[in-house]
Order: sequence, then structure tokens, then C-alpha cells
Amino acid sequence: MAFRALLYRRPTEPRTLAVKIGASIYPVQLRRHRKARRYTLRIHPSARQAILTMPPRGNLADAKDFAQRHGAWIAARLGGLPKAAPFSTGTSLPLRGVAHKIVHRAGERGTVWQETRDSGEKILCAAGGLPHVERRVLDFLKREARRDLTKAADYYAEVLGVKVKRITIRDQSSRWGSCTSAGSLSFSWRLILAPPYVLDYLAAHEVAHLVEMNHSARFWKVVGKICPQTERAKKWLDTHGNDLHRYGVKD
Repeated sequence: MAFRALLYRRPTEPRTLAVKIGASIYPVQLRRHRKARRYTLRIHPSARQAILTMPPRGNLADAKDFAQRHGAWIAARLGGLPKAAPFSTGTSLPLRGVAHKIVHRAGERGTVWQETRDSGEKILCAAGGLPHVERRVLDFLKREARRDLTKAADYYAEVLGVKVKRITIRDQSSRWGSCTSAGSLSFSWRLILAPPYVLDYLAAHEVAHLVEMNHSARFWKVVGKICPQTERAKKWLDTHGNDLHRYGVKD
């Protein structure tokens, strides 16, 4: 193990601490970060948990005091999260921005597929045992996200004359996508729940970083040139983006 890791290691340090506000107790996850210069708090929208980041030399007593002093903020932010929508029978989720109701098809073969009822209602059918519906729906959404994002990223890479080396699909909480100078792109699978023009914009945004690894005026000029829906997509994310984090989670 590297010397620096040994220096800051806390073998007996708890992973979480409890903050009491009134009659409620909120768990706060602890994380150390080698680049942190101060204590910070953020809310993980899909994990529905507060995360406290500590500097390398921070101590548990100060972390507890910091969390307790910001307890009202934690309670307000967690209480203000959109209602959870687990991937279970009867849940309605937006697939490419269009509502689809999850329906269990126990006696049929396959995994997950889309259908349209005679009434016009869109449904997402999940075969197999009921306990596997949640996992199968999530796997389906990740596959669809990868397919759409790969297609969009490859298109914009060809337009800009750059090369995408790898695409990773994750459940990112702080940003919808990221890009490395080596050509690796990472996206949130939740973009498949947004209208197609939003996913398309995020693909254009990250590929444009292979031309400009910054958010300068030059970067935004590249994005605007290849993606006319940029401002519309940014506005949609500002208004509705947080709502996407409620799908597939439980209160």
C-alpha cells in the first residue's frame, strides 16, 4: 500500500454517522478525499443519502460537528427529493420521455420488451419470476441507454473528426456525463428516461470535449454548431433532470 494511503488510513473509522434532527435520525455517509480542503456535504439523489466528504487529515469529531450543524439542511434536502418510483409492477416510467407502465408477464419467455395496448397505452413487459422484474428492467434500460448513446457519440465523433475509445454507462449522481482526454466517455443510464434530444445533446457535449477539454466559449461554440437543440436540452435538464433520479429507487 502506498505511504500516503497508510498515512491517512483510519481502520476503525465508521462508514456512516447519525445526525438527529427533532425526532428523526439521518444517516450520513463518510468519505475521505485526498484533494479535499474542507468538509462538504451533498445529497446523492438516487441513493437518497447525505454524503460528507472529509479532507485527508480531518477528524471524526469535526465531521460529526459539521454534519450536526447542517442537520436542518440535510433534512430539508432529503425531504424535498421527488417520490421514489421503484421498478415494480404498475410503476410508470418515462422511456425516451414517453410514459411506459411496467407489466409482469410471468408465463412468457424473454426478458423485457415494449408493447402498445389497443388503448394506446405504452407498456414495458417483464418476463420471468416476479423477484427478477426490478433487475431485468434496470438491465434493459442500461442496454437501451448504451445503444442510443453509442450511436449518438459515434455520429458526433465522425462530424468532429475525433475518436471515442470507450463508452461507460453508470449511475452518476453529480453529472450526466464525463470525458477523458484519452477518449473515454461516461454517461448516466438515466438519460434513456429523458426525451431523445436531451440524450443527443449530452452525447454531443461530451464528444465536443475531445476538441476542447474545458467549458470555454470555444467549447460551447463547438457544441452549438453540431447540436442545434443545446439550449432546449439544457433547459429541460434544469427543470426536469432531478426527477430522473427517483426511478429505480426505494424510499
